[in-house]
Amino acid sequence: MPLTVSQLSESALLERILPRLHSPVGSPPSVLLGPGDDAAIVAAADARVLISIDTQVQDMDFRLHWPNGYSTTGFDVGWKAAAQNLSDINAMGGRATSLVVSLTLPGNTTVEWVEDLADGLTAAIHELRASTCAVVGGDLGRGTEISVTAAVTGSLDGRPPVLRSGAQPGGVVVLAGTVGRAAAGLALLESVHEYGSLEEKLRGFIRAQCRPRPPLESGPAAAAAGATAMMDVSDGLVRDAGRIAAASSVHIDLDPEALRYLGEPLRGVASLLGMDPLEWVLGGGEDHGLLATVNPNVMPLAGFTAVGSVKAGHAEVTVGSQSPANVGWDHFAD
Repeated sequence: MPLTVSQLSESALLERILPRLHSPVGSPPSVLLGPGDDAAIVAAADARVLISIDTQVQDMDFRLHWPNGYSTTGFDVGWKAAAQNLSDINAMGGRATSLVVSLTLPGNTTVEWVEDLADGLTAAIHELRASTCAVVGGDLGRGTEISVTAAVTGSLDGRPPVLRSGAQPGGVVVLAGTVGRAAAGLALLESVHEYGSLEEKLRGFIRAQCRPRPPLESGPAAAAAGATAMMDVSDGLVRDAGRIAAASSVHIDLDPEALRYLGEPLRGVASLLGMDPLEWVLGGGEDHGLLATVNPNVMPLAGFTAVGSVKAGHAEVTVGSQSPANVGWDHFAD
């Protein structure tokens, strides 16, 4: 029988987790004191600290066992906990400096699953090239379901933050990273198409859902190029563009042709599932792409695709001047 967390003391479980949180290249210079004391110490060179937090809860944000037969690994959950937090710092034009992670675990959770989660955290930080960040501490507790909360700190390195409220009429709306792939992966996970029978290309959509890859180099690059507004696309392109529109008191019009282009890679899986790929492009958010507005004179901007324009007018989002359906994720309405 697999060893479970209820068979170990808290100290014994930590002894299995902490070595897995060490970066393969060592701790970044910003980490002055890592795990082991009541609190970590992280340098704040420019006297400002970015901070964000996200939680994943079993059967709300992920299932351990999906209808199509896929089993969520600890590595998946650890990777996603890191990725979604790193993306928030990226969306301010900053770089991440530390992560702290709180785990709530049922007693029957296998120790291997928890070790795998620690590996996923470390792998995401390393493979997404968040080289200035490390896991510096956290908390362990027992509960009735798995819950993973990660908080991230970051630095602006002397630059002003890029907020949602800076979009200006005449600007260009641009997107870095992908959109819609994670939503397609979620639809596959919830489908009757057995994971074991899926071809590799289709499995790639599931990886996009379980292990998103936010474009972490794009945030600081766009900030340096003069981006006027930015945000992480976590709840859907239309919903999050609407948040920029509301914060900036502008009208954002998304380009139908650009959206169709973004939907082209999704056509095969959409056909398999009887879906319209445009729904995933407009409403899918968990790729954690980066949405920004920039002045036209900085275009083309490396790593970004133009997807719309900023206009004066009522704070709303349209697609080719047409109002789209209310798409995207709302944690309480949905």
